[in-house]
Amino acid sequence: MTTLKNLKGTAIQFLDEDPVVYAGTWATGGALNTARAWLGGAGIQTATLAFGGETPTKVGNTEKYDGSSWTEVNDLNTARAGLAGTGTQTAALAAGGLTPTTVAVTESWNGTSWTEVNDLNTARYGLAAASLSSTATIAFGGETGSRIANTESWNGTSWTEVNDLNQARRQLGGSGTQTAGLAFGGNSDPPYWNNTESWNGTSWTEVNNLNTARYLNGSGTQTSTLAFGGYTGSASALTESWNGSSWTEVSDLATARYTIGGAGADNTSAIAFGGAAPITAVTEEFSFPPATASALQEGDMWFNSSSSTLKGYGTAAGIPAATWASGGNVNTARRAGAAGKVGTSQDAGLMFGGIGATTVANVESYDGSSWTEVADLSEVKHNLAGLGTQTAALAVGGEGSPAFLATNESWNGSAWTELGDINEGRRQFPGAGTTTAGLVIGGNDGSPVASVESWNGSSWTEVNDLNTARINQGACGTQAAAICFGGGPPDSALTEKWDGTSWTEVNDLNTARRYLGSAGTQNLALAFGGETPVKANTEIFDGTSWTEINDLSTARYGLAGGGSSISAYAASGYTTTNVADTEEFTASAAVATVTTS
Repeated sequence: MTTLKNLKGTAIQFLDEDPVVYAGTWATGGALNTARAWLGGAGIQTATLAFGGETPTKVGNTEKYDGSSWTEVNDLNTARAGLAGTGTQTAALAAGGLTPTTVAVTESWNGTSWTEVNDLNTARYGLAAASLSSTATIAFGGETGSRIANTESWNGTSWTEVNDLNQARRQLGGSGTQTAGLAFGGNSDPPYWNNTESWNGTSWTEVNNLNTARYLNGSGTQTSTLAFGGYTGSASALTESWNGSSWTEVSDLATARYTIGGAGADNTSAIAFGGAAPITAVTEEFSFPPATASALQEGDMWFNSSSSTLKGYGTAAGIPAATWASGGNVNTARRAGAAGKVGTSQDAGLMFGGIGATTVANVESYDGSSWTEVADLSEVKHNLAGLGTQTAALAVGGEGSPAFLATNESWNGSAWTELGDINEGRRQFPGAGTTTAGLVIGGNDGSPVASVESWNGSSWTEVNDLNTARINQGACGTQAAAICFGGGPPDSALTEKWDGTSWTEVNDLNTARRYLGSAGTQNLALAFGGETPVKANTEIFDGTSWTEINDLSTARYGLAGGGSSISAYAASGYTTTNVADTEEFTASAAVATVTTS
């Protein structure tokens, strides 16, 4: 039995053996074949590449991980430690390092073997790289004999010097992409740095610091990063999660260590392997959710559930399930509008375009209680894609004049500005990500399409298609870790996950539908409303499967939605007529005081 105490202080007996820990937890994975430290890594938690390092001898060993065990594959051409790694398990890049002399060597991995490619301009070790691509990345910081701030950009062929970090340092963490990167932590032997800097494709900007200064590793995207382990004067097990604006302490590694190898898609899924204090082969996997009751610690947050197989929302003894409640009405009732989806709560909504009495350009902002009219889009349109936040959004494509728009407008919190068009004009499609790193997915250009385009803050690039062409589907997540679900025609329950390179079919929705609302992240997503016929169904995705939870009060389709999976909003839409209703979704959180008997 586990006893939990909620935020209001009421003691509740919780009988489920598998609640979900909000903060995420580390679990032991398969050990490396060769124990080592200061190694490079690439990929995601279930498809990882580890290379180089020191045992303490410098090695070129390369191993790949399938989610449970490591397999030896072909070695690097140049054995080294302190190198930077980026990319995927089948397309990685290794740059710089110590042999024991400092080198600029860069090697490219094609899934089978390493090939020497063009060197860095500045030989160094202890550098970091944006973690998601082997063909378009940046490498930054490091040591040449002194700490440096140099940043270099890789275009798939050669490195180019670009603007330096604000703080020179080595052994720092890196995440993101060539145009949307993050640099954090590091050292100058000492001091240890907690500085975090954000890269916009041109320059670095100081943002909120880590809670604990240290050198460390990390992985993810510019808006969703996990930083783990490191050294503060002694080996550290600390883990921090970055949500695009600030760092939060979450569950520690089981094994404190530094100069760790790491990889992962975002702050909900990562892998840490090897490291020193002493040199080890230990592998740990970070997941959010699930975790078991035995992993709960004082202060951890969890989502109410009543089944060990649910791993999401539901009802515990005496605790109401996550529910929808009435919010403020929109000023202009409509359907087929779009919303800025990225966010942490129902208190920061943005809705734009749609079909009211006629097609509209209206834009409204939501503060959790009421909607306010703000500056209109530059043209009327409906069935467009929305991505971003209440103060930084994109309105992409849609139907207006002509019927299949390619236009792209950017919102800065007060006005809209035209930016680069998508490559393929279309309507009835969703977006995911931010104004600097986004995706638009599928849609209709006269017939359903599977096309996907990626936005780097200035232009759109065609990337790998969905497995199934469709329209009016739901989507959420980031540019590197998105999820797409539902759609049609005919009404579909298909769900696909995007890892930054390709789409993979996963478990279907329980209720097939299109024109649905969505909110959350790839591994903690909400799907609500839709048709055909008009539906109120709400489902939660836990990274593996969908579970039915409490329905909307008003069944509707063509609604706008956003926020997170614990604090979301569903606005306007169509029943047999356009409705102005807003509903707010809230899931309870609790502080755990764990006892087991």
